[in-house]
Amino acid sequence: MADAARPPFRADHVGSLLRPPEVLRAREAFAAGQINAEQLKEVEDAAIREIIRMQGEVGLKSATDGELRRESWHMDFIYSLGGIEKVYDDTIRVAFHSQDKQLEWAPPSAHVTGRVTLPKTIFADAFTFVRDTVSAGQTPKLTIPSPSMVHYRGGRAAIDERVYPGLEQFWDDLALAYAQEVQQLYDLGCRYLQLDDTSMAYVNDPAQREHVAAIGGDPMHQHETYIAAMNKALAHRPADMGVTVHTCRGNNQSMWAAEGSYDFVADTLFNQLNVDGFFCEWDDERSGGFEPLRYLPKGKRVVLGVVTSKHGELESKDFVKRRIEEAAKYTDIDQLCLSAQCGFSSTKEGNDLTQEQQWDKLRLIVEVASEVWGE
Repeated sequence: MADAARPPFRADHVGSLLRPPEVLRAREAFAAGQINAEQLKEVEDAAIREIIRMQGEVGLKSATDGELRRESWHMDFIYSLGGIEKVYDDTIRVAFHSQDKQLEWAPPSAHVTGRVTLPKTIFADAFTFVRDTVSAGQTPKLTIPSPSMVHYRGGRAAIDERVYPGLEQFWDDLALAYAQEVQQLYDLGCRYLQLDDTSMAYVNDPAQREHVAAIGGDPMHQHETYIAAMNKALAHRPADMGVTVHTCRGNNQSMWAAEGSYDFVADTLFNQLNVDGFFCEWDDERSGGFEPLRYLPKGKRVVLGVVTSKHGELESKDFVKRRIEEAAKYTDIDQLCLSAQCGFSSTKEGNDLTQEQQWDKLRLIVEVASEVWGE
């Protein structure tokens, strides 16, 4: 039997939660100059205390702050690295879609204009607040974007050649900054860290591989470079720090950006990336089948994202159990866990469901995991 006390847990969740209305109102008021930073923090603190309580109430062992203090799941972190500049560049466009809507725009992007460094521990205050707020039995979890996300959208063109004539030094500096972040978070008490990464799932999509080639990357091997950078960043992590990777095909207001089975990356991802577990999405046909699980080696877990965060309709227990049984045809069921396929609010706007529907889905995950694994 796998260690039930070490993450990922049988019933787990990706991390982001819907922003409560009072938080959204406070952020708007802050942006308009109607309240100050301390007043905004008071609202956020109260909301985070409540969602930590709710995570415990539904039975989750891990607890996050829901990423309520962030604009998005990744850019707040990336802009806090040294050497990164926020650039408004309409040449780098991003497209999301669903069955009934689509969105294309040019968000600000991260350009590397200096040596990449870690000036201070990123999200230190956010993590320590969760650490000091959780109840007994809850493990405080922090989510941060993977090193890949500093590179994926802009590629070589977003890295100043005067700073990094070649990319080897860039990857070394980036990995070092992340290694320092990992150690500093550990020193603050973090024992459950998750690296969020869309690139590993995106490159399964031929259209995304075309994008990688168009910006000067190597679509057939770029994921191997990313895995090497993550391994270097995690090489000296303490043995009692659980680390997982969440990889999905995009999550923005219930839309996604990519499609396709994990087959293209599965062997390399599962066998070469040195983490304890993988959060993967399998909530609908765009994610492909469970066949890639045949590559999962002993000693690692995959968290099955078969409960969707994209809409509010609640899956039945029978449906979720059948999906677990299907996955177990390709790997040992003891190496599987259960979660939603992505966060509920990767951006501040959130997905198309209610707070009540969000908690119902998390409660379902806990109940099914208990019935299947008895933990």
